Amino acid sequence: MVYYTADLHLGHANVIRFDKRPFASVEEMDQTLIENWNSRVTDRDKVYIVGDLIYRSEKPAEWYLEKLRGIKYLVIGNHDKAILENESARSYFEAIDKMIHITDGKRQICMCHFPVVEWNGYFRGHYHIFGHIHNARNRAFEVMKEETRALNAGCMINQYIPVTFEELMRNNQWFREEEAYAEDMRL
Repeated sequence: MVYYTADLHLGHANVIRFDKRPFASVEEMDQTLIENWNSRVTDRDKVYIVGDLIYRSEKPAEWYLEKLRGIKYLVIGNHDKAILENESARSYFEAIDKMIHITDGKRQICMCHFPVVEWNGYFRGHYHIFGHIHNARNRAFEVMKEETRALNAGCMINQYIPVTFEELMRNNQWFREEEAYAEDMRL
C-alpha cells in the first residue's frame, strides 16, 4: 500500500495552537500521531512524507523515526533541517529529495512540499501532492483549490493519519466543500 502525509511537526508544541489541533500537549500529539500512523502502516507499505515531519522537538529525530513503520520517503520541507543534518536520521529513509515523481496505480504524481501552480506533467493529467499550507484558507489555498489534481497532504486535513490516494482525494474535496459551505453561511 502507498500512503501520503505532510506537516506532522512531531515535537512542535506551537503547531497545536497554530493549526488548532485537538491535543492538550505535544506529548499527546506525538503519541496520537505515532499510534495513528502505526495503526495503518505496515513495514511493507510506502509512506511519502511531503515535508515537515519533525520540528523543534526536544527528542532526536531518530526517536520518532524508529517508531514509525513503513518504507519512508521524505519530500524536503522548510522544517526538515533536524533530519537533513543528521546522518543517522537520514538512514531511515529510502529516498530524500526536494521533489519526487512516482506512479501510484495508473496515476502519475509530482510531490513537492510547497504548492506549485504548474507541476511536471500538469498538461498530461498528472497529480500534484503538496503540504506546507497546513489547514489554512489563505491565498495559496484559494489558488490551489481550483486545481482538482492538486492535493494537500497536510495531516490535519487527513484526520492525523497517513492516507491512500483515494482518501486524499476525498478529504481534499471535503475540505474544499467545507470552505464553500462556511463562505455561504457568512453571506
